[in-house]
Amino acid sequence: MQYLFDETGRRYLDAFGGIVTVSVGHCHPYITKIAQQQLETLVHSTTIYLNPNIAEYAKALADKMPGNLKVCYFVNSGSEATDLAMLMARLYTGNYDIIALRNCYHGMSPSSMGLTAHSTWKFPVPQGFGVHHAVNPDGYRGPFKYAEKDMSDKYAADVKDLIETATSGNPAAFIAESLQGVGGVVVMPDGYLKKVYGIVRERGGVCIADEVQSGFGRMGTHYWGFETMGVIPDIVTMAKGIGNGFPLAAVVTTPEIAKVLTHKIHFNTYGGSPLASAIGKAVLEVIDKENIQKNSLEMGDLLKSKLLDLQKKHDVIGDVRGKGLMLGVELVKDRKTLEPHKDAAGFVLEETRKLGVLIGKGGFYGNILRIKPPMCIHREDVEFLSDSLDKAFSKI
Repeated sequence: MQYLFDETGRRYLDAFGGIVTVSVGHCHPYITKIAQQQLETLVHSTTIYLNPNIAEYAKALADKMPGNLKVCYFVNSGSEATDLAMLMARLYTGNYDIIALRNCYHGMSPSSMGLTAHSTWKFPVPQGFGVHHAVNPDGYRGPFKYAEKDMSDKYAADVKDLIETATSGNPAAFIAESLQGVGGVVVMPDGYLKKVYGIVRERGGVCIADEVQSGFGRMGTHYWGFETMGVIPDIVTMAKGIGNGFPLAAVVTTPEIAKVLTHKIHFNTYGGSPLASAIGKAVLEVIDKENIQKNSLEMGDLLKSKLLDLQKKHDVIGDVRGKGLMLGVELVKDRKTLEPHKDAAGFVLEETRKLGVLIGKGGFYGNILRIKPPMCIHREDVEFLSDSLDKAFSKI
């Protein structure tokens, strides 16, 4: 279900999916049934004692991964997954420095907060040791624009320069969201990630893909966001939609990298519990059985076309971008100066709520509408969402 109800019974179209967490719909009957059955059987046992659920789920998840990404570690949140990926990268390479992107978001734990490059999300505490931020490859607001044919080369060159000047020359890792979420649905230029992966690997580093928001078919054309960029990472972090609202996250990597954790004891109390594993496996089954990825592609294409039509009609819309059902609408006061229109974003957020639609906002300036509904939405929902946005924009 893609709807929420308030205390009066009024229905709202959830076009934000609980911050991109409800992947296949609220209270999905199959997932609810599986969860109830597992609650009545066994909730928790710890991974000290092997339970078939975690093995079956790990196999199902690994089967979705390309290349040699075949070892799964289960945790409870995206921040935990990020922490574990950083640990793996540093142990495996023997190096310490990690390259991230400006405008990125990777979590709120002390380590992941250091990776995150938004002052909004960073408290004044020690953080970010060994982390260096490259220029964000943003073709709309960055130094190199969409129209520049060598845009990806220029942005990739900054990563190379950063490694050579700010690190020992041998980084532990490069980490990036396959499509920036909190930062405002920023899509990397074609070829960028492939070039950067080459630069990092030549210098002994590994490449980490953050699929917390972009994974599990949300891109429409591909199951994973990194696949749209034509690359295979060494480590993948995932959370949010992986559990359809249940606290579940994972890190998937190669056997070679995973082996470094066997030198000491690694343990997560709740990670991969019988209940979490049952729910995670059920989510994968629903995505396949109900053609969720195909729906994400079709409804995403339809919605994006309608947003582009709204851009032609309303000057406040500076840019429309994204893939599948992960879309962003950047609002500006002037399309030439690109001055952010934060107030307009807040206004549209509230006006659409009054009309019965829930959307999100984000970006460095808080001026980008984030539209990322459960991937089970229908054509009628897209029409309603588009009409509601049109009415809201008409009042600016």
